[in-house]
Amino acid sequence: MYVLRGEIVDRYGFKLAADKTTFILYAHPNYYDRTPAELAEILSPYVKIPVGELTKKLSQTNKKIITVKKDLDRKTVREIKKKGLRELSYEVKNKRVYPQGTLASHVLGFYNPNADTAGGIEYKARDYLEYIDKTITYEKAPNGDIIYNISVNPADVSAPAKGKTLTLTIDSAVQHVCEKYLLKAIQKFKAPRAAAIVMDPKTGEILAMAVAPTYDPNEYNKYSMQEMKNWAITDVFPPGSTFKIITVACGFMNKKINKNSRIQDTGKMKVGWWDISNYDYKSKGAPGLIDLVYLFEHSSNIGSIKIAQMMSDREFYDSLKLFNFGEKTGIDLPGESAGLLPAIKHWDIATHGAMGYGYGASTTVIQMVAAVSAIANNGVWVTPHVVKYSPEEAEHKIVRRRVLEEQDAKDITKLLVKAMENSKSTAKMDDFYIAAKTGTSRKPNSHGTGYSNKLYTSMIGYFPATDPRAVLYVIVDSPSGEGIWGSTVAAPVFKEISTELVRILNLNPDKHTKK
Repeated sequence: MYVLRGEIVDRYGFKLAADKTTFILYAHPNYYDRTPAELAEILSPYVKIPVGELTKKLSQTNKKIITVKKDLDRKTVREIKKKGLRELSYEVKNKRVYPQGTLASHVLGFYNPNADTAGGIEYKARDYLEYIDKTITYEKAPNGDIIYNISVNPADVSAPAKGKTLTLTIDSAVQHVCEKYLLKAIQKFKAPRAAAIVMDPKTGEILAMAVAPTYDPNEYNKYSMQEMKNWAITDVFPPGSTFKIITVACGFMNKKINKNSRIQDTGKMKVGWWDISNYDYKSKGAPGLIDLVYLFEHSSNIGSIKIAQMMSDREFYDSLKLFNFGEKTGIDLPGESAGLLPAIKHWDIATHGAMGYGYGASTTVIQMVAAVSAIANNGVWVTPHVVKYSPEEAEHKIVRRRVLEEQDAKDITKLLVKAMENSKSTAKMDDFYIAAKTGTSRKPNSHGTGYSNKLYTSMIGYFPATDPRAVLYVIVDSPSGEGIWGSTVAAPVFKEISTELVRILNLNPDKHTKK
């Protein structure tokens, strides 16, 4: 029995994917009751082919079957059938269509029913989309005809069975906003690609997962696998300074620092065989004794390394594993990478120090979102997901685990907020406190050793900081131009998306109310 795939809809029922039934019209010259010209005159208005051209096609009487027209809709076929033309036959074809075009294409993936190939959630949820939760029972005569009796519902046997509708956590409005501003950014900075994820830190629900450039799953065969790849979950990169949030959190977890800690920032230092300095060391020198607000605001490499060095290899490694680095998050999409967290036996003084400021490990976008969401969620890590599960399903599919004490998470949030408020960041908002950090990291060479002169620029944060409803991560790969930093490339995109987010999600301002 052929099964139509169920529809895929967003969290509000907005249709993102559906099966469409089309028909191929054939002519059989052996059964012609009319001349080709007469037949063409009748069919031309329905198949939208000029009479002369159609007459020529129908005159191929040396053929047993002539393909007249593909992709006819049901209404047109019904009208043609009314003409009672016995020289015609019809073949039913099923086609997967994506009514919103490129929207959320890297989440949806694609599906080809004829070749039975798929990608994205179309692949991951294939069993659900094709699941039939009722049994159709009927008897057949020896010649294959259905024997109708009182227990047979004619609709069940005349219409194809249809799978379940899959509801996603995606909010189409939020998805559209992310895609719009990412496209604007890659055009402005001549970047090859960019990505953004919006997640509810309390539930793990992904409201948007955008990759630019997008592609049209209706015509997926025109794109390469590289263009269709959801690199927000597949590709790894050095996160750079956004990882300092995690380093500070690990310091809290191991009781090495607290919200009042001060660190001697010498501006530069030697770590193993590497000379490391702050980005502003040449212009500003050594800042001296700094607090954690200063560390975040000025993105102190030296401060972050020193916090990392307060922990043993085992303490730091185990804390990073709790945040799920070096492991897949378990997101319900195919192709997720586990990232790269060196095994502890391979750590040396340089690896340990580099880890502190975002270079020792390579992460995915979704790993960073899930880790920072744990801080936003008062210390509880939640499995990110794009499928809207029932409470019963969520119990089995969604992992929740405490990685950080609630007070520590709240203290880190306040530190991030204060650093943002002190800064001149373009991402600051008039009515909302934002806990956020930018990052700029050098892109590894494609051959695997050393770094290129290309950069990843990023920003991750959450808001309203007093009651986080959304974690937003923006990353732009290899932007071109002068003064390329997370603060100059990713932060403006973060601001554009977050400004629209507070409107779409109807968030309540927290800046002018008591915390």
